[in-house]
Amino acid sequence: MNTIPDQSDQDAARQARWAEQERAAAAATRDIADVPAVEVITTTAVHLMSAAAVKLGLADDPEAQLDLDEARKLINALAGLITAGSPEISSAHAAPLRDGLRSLQLAFREASPIPDPIGKGPGEKWTGPVS
Repeated sequence: MNTIPDQSDQDAARQARWAEQERAAAAATRDIADVPAVEVITTTAVHLMSAAAVKLGLADDPEAQLDLDEARKLINALAGLITAGSPEISSAHAAPLRDGLRSLQLAFREASPIPDPIGKGPGEKWTGPVS
């Protein structure tokens, strides 16, 4: 009596697992055509905010993750997105995004060893001076 599955049994089991994983992924994935623009804009903004917060050292490992140059780029991109996208989304969506952006801009100013002049910080080209 052989208790070790032969290669064809292992291949069939592997193929069945892969097929099930494909079905699960397909069920969990949304077609981008089905996603409203406001959701794409807000989700993108939240990702930029999260990345900027990490680069500002506001996450798990501040010493290893602090990178003000990267944070500046992310905050600039976030400010541009929020400024351009705000008229297209409701104020209920835009207001919290603006608040989060302002918090990141202030955190950047605080983290900088030599703060930018008022109005010259990241994103202030689009938002105006933040203090």
